[in-house]
Amino acid sequence: MSSSDAALSAWPAVEYETLPWEPNVSVPISRTAARRHRGPYEAAIVPAISTLEVPLPPELNALVDDATNEVARFDAELGSEIAPFRAVLLRSESTSSSQIENLTASARAIAEAELQPFGSNNASLIVANTRAMAAAVDLADRIDDDSILQMHEALLSPSKPDTAGKWRDQAVWIGGTRYGPHGADFVPPRSERIPGAVDDLVAFIDRDDIPVLAHAAVAHAQFETIHPFADGNGRTGRALLQAQLRNKRLTRNVTVPVSAGLLTNTDAYFGALDEYRRGDPLSIIDQLARAAFVAIENGGQLVAELHAIRTEWAEKIKVRRGTTAWRITDLLLRHPVINAPFVAKELGIEVPNVYRALGPLVDAGVVVEATSKKRDRVWRAPDVLRALDQFAALAGRRARPQ
Repeated sequence: MSSSDAALSAWPAVEYETLPWEPNVSVPISRTAARRHRGPYEAAIVPAISTLEVPLPPELNALVDDATNEVARFDAELGSEIAPFRAVLLRSESTSSSQIENLTASARAIAEAELQPFGSNNASLIVANTRAMAAAVDLADRIDDDSILQMHEALLSPSKPDTAGKWRDQAVWIGGTRYGPHGADFVPPRSERIPGAVDDLVAFIDRDDIPVLAHAAVAHAQFETIHPFADGNGRTGRALLQAQLRNKRLTRNVTVPVSAGLLTNTDAYFGALDEYRRGDPLSIIDQLARAAFVAIENGGQLVAELHAIRTEWAEKIKVRRGTTAWRITDLLLRHPVINAPFVAKELGIEVPNVYRALGPLVDAGVVVEATSKKRDRVWRAPDVLRALDQFAALAGRRARPQ
C-alpha cells in the first residue's frame, strides 16, 4: 500500500442518518416539486477528527513545506512596511473570499461602502466580510467556539442580525433547490450535532503536531462539512483559516490572500471539499498549498503596483514631506475613497485642515473629487482603485457557487 493510500484508508468518510422532513407550508411550491421533497432525507454525521493523524505522502509533504516557506517569506518581507499593506491585503483576501460566493463589486464600490458600511448590497457585504477577517486575526490568539461565533457575528450582523453569531437551529443543504434537502449535493448534520462537532474541531485546531498549512486545510474542510451557520459558512470558514495561520505563527504581519488562490479554480476547491467528505483529506491540503503560491504571486504584484504608485505620487506632489497631505497619501493606500470626516478621524486633525491638505493632492492628480456637491464631498484615488481591480481580475474565477 502506498503512503497516499495509507493516508486515505486512515481518514473516515462522512456517514449519514435518516431524518424526517417537515416541509415549510408557507413557501409556494408546485405539486411536482412537493412530490420530490416528500418523506425522509439523509443528513451527514461528521466524524470526530481531534485525535487523528494527518499522514502526508512525501510529494505532498514537500509541496506543503515549499508553500509554507513562501508564505513565511512573504509575511516577513512585508513586516517592515505593514502600515499601508496590512489593510490592503486584508481587504483583498475578503474580496476574493466573497467572490467565491458570487459576491462581486468594484474596488470603488467597496471603498465607498467602507464610508457607509451598513447597506445590503454586494459591496456592503464584502465590507462586512473584511470586518469578519479582521475579527478573525484579532481573535487568533485563542480559537474556540466563542471566537468562531464572534467572527460570524462580525460578518452577518449588518445584514442578518437575527442569525449573526448563532449556531443554526434548522436544516441546511448545499445544491438542489430551496424547497428541501432532497436531491442536494450535500446535507450537513442536523443542528443538534453542531456543538459537539465544533468542540471536536476546536480540539483539532489546538494541536501543534501537524504542518500548519495541512492543519489549516483539514480544519477548514471539517468546518465546511459541519456547516454550523444558517448562512455565511464559506466566508466564516475562510476567516477561520486566516485565524489559524496567525494562531500558529505562520503569518505574523499580513493576511496572505489565500482566497485569491482558491478563486483561480473554484471547481477544484469545491471538488476537494467533496473529496474530503468522502474520506480524502489530501485533496484539500493540495489545493490550499497550491493556492498559497498563487496568493503570494498575486499579492506580490499588488504590493509592487502600490509601491510604483507611491513613487509616482512622490514625483508629482509639490509639498514637503511630513505634511498632512503626505499623511493622507498613506491613508489612500489603505482607503482609496475618503471624505473629510473620515480623514479627520483617522489622522486626528480638524476637518478644515483636511480640505487644505487635499488641495495639493487634487492638483497632482493623486485624488479626484467623486461628487459635485458642496456638502458630503468624496474623493477617490484612481490609481489605487485601478490596482485593486486588476488584482481581482488577475485572480479570475471559473466555477459554481458554494
